[in-house]
Amino acid sequence: MNSLVLRNALLLDVESGTYREGDLVCADGRIAETGPRAAAPAGATEVDLRGGYVLPGLIDAHVHVAGITADTTALRGWSPSYIAAGAVRNMGAMLDRGFTTVRDVGGADYGFAAAQEDGLIRGPRLIFGGKALSQTGGHGDKRTAGVRVYDDHPFCGGSSRVADGVDGVRLAARDELRRGAHHIKVMASGGVASPTDHIDSTQYSMDELRAIVDEARAAGRYVTVHAYPPAAINRALEAGARCVEHGNLLDDRSVQLLVEREAFLVPTLVTYWALQREGMEHGLPRGSWEKVAQVLEGGLGALERAVRGGVAVVFGTDLLGGMQRFQSEEFRIRAEVQSPLEIIRSATSVAAELVRMPGEIGTLRPGARADLIVVDTDPLADVTALAGPLRMVVQSGRIEVG
Repeated sequence: MNSLVLRNALLLDVESGTYREGDLVCADGRIAETGPRAAAPAGATEVDLRGGYVLPGLIDAHVHVAGITADTTALRGWSPSYIAAGAVRNMGAMLDRGFTTVRDVGGADYGFAAAQEDGLIRGPRLIFGGKALSQTGGHGDKRTAGVRVYDDHPFCGGSSRVADGVDGVRLAARDELRRGAHHIKVMASGGVASPTDHIDSTQYSMDELRAIVDEARAAGRYVTVHAYPPAAINRALEAGARCVEHGNLLDDRSVQLLVEREAFLVPTLVTYWALQREGMEHGLPRGSWEKVAQVLEGGLGALERAVRGGVAVVFGTDLLGGMQRFQSEEFRIRAEVQSPLEIIRSATSVAAELVRMPGEIGTLRPGARADLIVVDTDPLADVTALAGPLRMVVQSGRIEVG
């Protein structure tokens, strides 16, 4: 594997929030050395950054790489090969935006992850959960009211599977874990894109939630939940969930539980902004579009409450279809509430903790994966510098952009 040396850089230590002038050496896909006048390995490619700002590669902890349309009901009937082609395009575009690792929380499987790891496709390192678990009539049940048949084949298009009862959810969780899932996603409340439930509903019984958590823990994995209202968030955390997706309507008790349980929150504010602007242009049914306002208004307030309460907040976007091009807009939206350093940490070191790769990604320390981005404007002064265009993207020591 070729080596890479970046000279005359400003290297961000995300833990301390300070820059250090010097060089960075990548060898065998990892960061080998940082410091002034670092020695270049034989045959290394050397790039003079002339004071460019270097950050760890970005991490988006809530994506759907196979979500190539916002019409998630129609997606279930599409050809898997067509969906895969769209996913490959999505993954390449994510890498171009500086996201060197992403966590897929519904739809992607081991095939996508292995294809990226083996170099068959270009894209971020993929941490996947397979299909999310949904109760009948829950957020992951995409049938309209008049449809009875549910196709639960593992290779059908779609991000969820329906499972009911303690035995049913245990079997479904075990099956996703068998296929390599890094986490289990559970639909614990209603949502925008589901046709037959309400956003403020709670879903799954406590016994079912605890059974899923038990199975994930037994396999050394964890549960993350889709949840909007405080009742759904709090029930899931009490049942042992380690992470909450969205959380737009959380309350003070939710914040308390997130902190006490050392759980993570992944707000996805940009998706509501994008859905309101052009969701129907990308296949979102009108009934789902009309639900967006219910969660859009609460999003920034929930983020502010969580940050003030000391919750571990992680970067996520949850965009579908052609709206995935707005992925970096999340930086601008969060800047209304969080400091630049807090936002950067949410997309690097804190996200690395969530995906259980601290020290491996989300840092520029020697020994970490050589994933990094280079920008010309100081993101600690203006975090929207990360919204692009980026000067350089490096993944596993290879220059992908720049």
